[in-house]
Amino acid sequence: MHIIKACVTDYKKVAVLFNEYRVFYKQKSDIKAAERFIYERLHNKESVIFLALEEAEAVGFAQLYPSFTSIGIKRIIILNDLYVTEKTRGSGVGAALLQKVKEYGKQEEIGSIVLQTAKDNARAQHLYEKLGYQKDDHYFYYSLSL
Repeated sequence: MHIIKACVTDYKKVAVLFNEYRVFYKQKSDIKAAERFIYERLHNKESVIFLALEEAEAVGFAQLYPSFTSIGIKRIIILNDLYVTEKTRGSGVGAALLQKVKEYGKQEEIGSIVLQTAKDNARAQHLYEKLGYQKDDHYFYYSLSL
């Protein structure tokens, strides 16, 4: 397995995984929308995507969005999406993607990596905590759907 930083020409490989990721989170499958969304993020340089490949097969990805922390006065990256195909879960793909994200963050002098996951996604929580990510017990997160 090796991990690459995806470029625009990789958008279809990423989109297949992105669509599966959305279905995992109870969204309706829509490969055309997934392709459009991933293409736009890569083409507009709005996200960084790392793609895990086993031979030529895409088996996982991590999508990062750049942001800032005003309180910390630093750049941060939001690890918005992490997905590993069902057949390769438990084989180290997720940990390898997270290691690549960490290396990228250090290289880019990022202050921190932030993420959120579903409360019932115990497998992901275990992996994050094993790799040093700490659960935030100080802040509540809110959202407003528009």
